[in-house]
Amino acid sequence: MKSIILKKIPFYYTIGLFVITIAVTLFITLSFKKNSDTLSKNNATSPSCATTIKRMEGYQFIKPILFTDEDCPSERLSDVKNTIQDIIANYTKFQNVTAASVYVRDYEYNDWTVVNEVVQYEPGSLFKVPVLIAYLRMNEEKPGSLDKELTYSKPFAINKDVAFTAKSIQIGKKYKIRELLKYMIEYSDNNATALLFTSLDVTIFKKLFSDLGLEEPVVNAQQYFFNVQQYSLFMRTLYNASYLNRDNSEFAAELLSKCEFKDGIVKGLPKNTKLIHKFGESGNPQEIQLHESAIIYLNNKSYLLTIMTKGKDNKVLSKLIAEITASVNSAIASPTVTSI
Repeated sequence: MKSIILKKIPFYYTIGLFVITIAVTLFITLSFKKNSDTLSKNNATSPSCATTIKRMEGYQFIKPILFTDEDCPSERLSDVKNTIQDIIANYTKFQNVTAASVYVRDYEYNDWTVVNEVVQYEPGSLFKVPVLIAYLRMNEEKPGSLDKELTYSKPFAINKDVAFTAKSIQIGKKYKIRELLKYMIEYSDNNATALLFTSLDVTIFKKLFSDLGLEEPVVNAQQYFFNVQQYSLFMRTLYNASYLNRDNSEFAAELLSKCEFKDGIVKGLPKNTKLIHKFGESGNPQEIQLHESAIIYLNNKSYLLTIMTKGKDNKVLSKLIAEITASVNSAIASPTVTSI
């Protein structure tokens, strides 16, 4: 009969095995936590961040979608926001800038962020974009409206001092509405705008604002105010072709692509960057306002950038707009700005 010989396992083997077991368990636990955190970030929509769907009213059976928005700014653009805030703080401290607000929407991810969104501004010539949209809407309801002729018979009493001027319509000449739209958008001509207002369908114009959830304007009022996020809605409707049909949205964008203002956003972009944009100046001698809103195209990417500013010097404000643009464009173009 064979005897079974039991050999005792050395004590230090037992201790070593115990330590290895603890280490493996700890490694697995930490790896699981890390993966869980990463998954959480990759699906980073806060439970408290709702989605808002804005629909157009006024139809019997349908409610077309204008926008679908996450209510919360994107964490992905937090570094972009911080950089913008630093630039504004520097200009506020050293360059007599009294306020600046910025709205960015990256269309590749439909992410957005905003800086100083509660500040209100007088839009100046930015107001010409909703006039353009209203006229194109008129043309959809009554085809041929853009071929109607208006005569510029006498100067309008325009109580505006402008620093940036270009071409203007001439007294005594007749212009088709489509020509006046060109002068209003490409050259920011206030006389063409005033003449267009004489034939504007006020009901359609006001409905545009109410459809976008904005306060209806008093057409003859001296002032109307937007914050930077509110104004961006007009550019968004054109880009999405969600308010006008596609042909009219494209026509509006083509006019905006020929805007002659080069001292703001254009100056902050690489040469020959494709964009559509409109600028506006307002305010008074004590506080000048300069604004610009654009859709900027970077190869297969595109993004919306609206910048509204207040200060003492138009040159400083245009420089601020260019510097903010350069920083945002660099971030959006960079492959490092990717989904978290």
